[in-house]
Amino acid sequence: MDEMTRLREFRADAPAPDRTALAPGRRRLVEAAAPGRPRHPWARRRTVAVVAAAALTVAAVLGTQLWDTAPDRSGPASTAEPLRLTSAAEVLNRAADALERLPVPPEPLDHQWIYTRTTRVSATNGPDGTQGTDSDTADSWVPYDNSAAAEHGKDTDYRTARQVYRAANALPDDPARLLAGIRRLYPTGHTAENPPEGRAQHSFRAISLVAGTYPIAPAALARVYRAMATIPGVRVTGHLVKDAAGREAIAITRKEDVGHDQREILLDPRTFDYLGERFVVAEDYTFVFPGKEGQKPPPIAFKAGQITLSEARVRGAVVDRKGQKP
Repeated sequence: MDEMTRLREFRADAPAPDRTALAPGRRRLVEAAAPGRPRHPWARRRTVAVVAAAALTVAAVLGTQLWDTAPDRSGPASTAEPLRLTSAAEVLNRAADALERLPVPPEPLDHQWIYTRTTRVSATNGPDGTQGTDSDTADSWVPYDNSAAAEHGKDTDYRTARQVYRAANALPDDPARLLAGIRRLYPTGHTAENPPEGRAQHSFRAISLVAGTYPIAPAALARVYRAMATIPGVRVTGHLVKDAAGREAIAITRKEDVGHDQREILLDPRTFDYLGERFVVAEDYTFVFPGKEGQKPPPIAFKAGQITLSEARVRGAVVDRKGQKP
């Protein structure tokens, strides 16, 4: 076990990414870092009528095609105006304007699957104090209607893709009411081990979960972006950053209320699609492991700007069966 893994086990205040489909190793990391709050990505029915069956087949194929998010970097930007990274509200409202002009794909069918390819990069620390990174890329298939996992899983932040898709479509235009709605969708804690979050912290965590769910209708994501711009403490980094897959991204950030890190929601600077999420050290600090001297690792110094965890959704698509790729 490297020292960074041990650090994550001891740092109860360290944030971890929220995602509806976590790799097993990442889930263990999350549960170790915050044992009280797991932290942290379409046959509706069988029909006998030939016409109805044909209609369902066409809808399934259409859904797969329209929801495929292959990384097309050649598409035009939302407007001809240069993108200014000086105001989070300006960026997010411009992103919303662009999304509102997109066509609306049909909702996936209950028997379909959500395919995603995700790249993750995390910081590591060796026993000799050497710092490095660990990365992996994984394909995932999750049922659009994954009710069993939602009902019996241990991750209290887990919602099925269908739940989030429909909840997002029902969110109101008013930002304050929208934020209240997503806080109800992803409640905060109410115990000593899982204490309540401040309203702004809760809103940003919950909205990152909604924005990062695949798929989400463009108009719904536009409303989410407009509401995100109203959360206190939300900022935009004044330059493009790199996501875990090496792509340029806009970073919408907010410093965590507890700890030394900031959460960053990453957007495509051309299409404003959701690209991923990062956790970045916001201020220099030194972590000291608990325990007796001589029986614990040496302290670890963290520098502002250091990326502790980054996740990028490289591909997303609605498919008809597990194992199918677009």
